Amino acid sequence: MKALVDVSLRITPDMLVWPGDPSVEIHPRVQIAQGDAANVSELRIGTHTGTHVDPPRHFLEGHHGIDGVSLDVLVGPAVIGHLPGARGPLGPEDLDALGLADGVTRLLLKTSNSQLWRRTGPVAFPETYACLSLEGARWVIERGIELIGVDFLSIEERGTEGHPVHVELLSKGVVIVEGLDLGPAEPGDCTFICMPLRIQDGDGGPARAGVIPS
Repeated sequence: MKALVDVSLRITPDMLVWPGDPSVEIHPRVQIAQGDAANVSELRIGTHTGTHVDPPRHFLEGHHGIDGVSLDVLVGPAVIGHLPGARGPLGPEDLDALGLADGVTRLLLKTSNSQLWRRTGPVAFPETYACLSLEGARWVIERGIELIGVDFLSIEERGTEGHPVHVELLSKGVVIVEGLDLGPAEPGDCTFICMPLRIQDGDGGPARAGVIPS
């Protein structure tokens, strides 16, 4: 079997978070160095920190949370589509250029966003990034894609009134995975594995994710 490639972001106190979301805090509470029997830390993060999964409850009140997202959708055959020159919201023409075969149910979009995760130290929040337009979201739905993954903290352009991309996808049952680091992953067919925390009624779930090239 080919090696599993980790495509999740490392959780660090100085990592990039969505404006307004909680910053990461890690506080040692029990330490061997202080004479305790073990090391135990307290972790403070938002539910949409780093690599994470958006369930319907994120934007649709009364719908199921992260604990209701089936692992059958989060694990299975996928395609990593490479759009290196993509900037801003991606529409149907951009996605058509991927040349996807019929029957693809999981699509991971690798763009220049992944280069952001190669930087060290604090990173300023980018003004523009590759994401989906509403028309792009409808393209995903029409293709029968059940899971869409992106290499930035949001699948949608910042400041979009009403969050139509999220609402359109989530209302149609499409699972959204955000904050992937697809830099180490080669484009093409793979097996995708994503395991979010099973938070009761969670509006999001930080996750560890990986791909196995086909």
